[in-house]
Amino acid sequence: MSHPNLPMTEVLVVADCWQSEPDAEAVIQRAIAAAAGSVDDDVAEAEVAVMLTDDQGIRTLNSNWRGIDKATNVLSFPALQPEGARKPGDAPRMLGDIAIAFETMRREADEEQKPFDHHLSHLAVHGFLHLVGYDHENDADAEEMEALERDILAELGIPDPYADRPRVN
Repeated sequence: MSHPNLPMTEVLVVADCWQSEPDAEAVIQRAIAAAAGSVDDDVAEAEVAVMLTDDQGIRTLNSNWRGIDKATNVLSFPALQPEGARKPGDAPRMLGDIAIAFETMRREADEEQKPFDHHLSHLAVHGFLHLVGYDHENDADAEEMEALERDILAELGIPDPYADRPRVN
């Protein structure tokens, strides 16, 4: 039985390097489903697009949208939400887009000695939480977002990704 609060998640593979990880789409679908089930926002019948790209692709996005000319692991682009109540027949609400870079993600997983699918799950959850309004611009917001990430990942059987880092007080 499907969870009533799940968004439709489309995973687009745009870089060949992801072919070495054939389970990536299933990992992302599972992570976003867990995240959606853990937030208070109504994301039922909403849409999320996840683009699996490479470092060059994410570097271009990061440069064009954030003015930062370097690769990163994940970027989130929340969609603007229309004003007013939804009406029957409206198109599904778009939550936004998430982009994940293979090489940076692979390097981080290897350096931190984490399974690839665990790190991919974490980045998908992190990106999704940005789409529904969570952020880490200050210590309090970071702690709230990280605590929710820990809870969601624990539900998936994934250890705390922040365990080796001092916690924000």
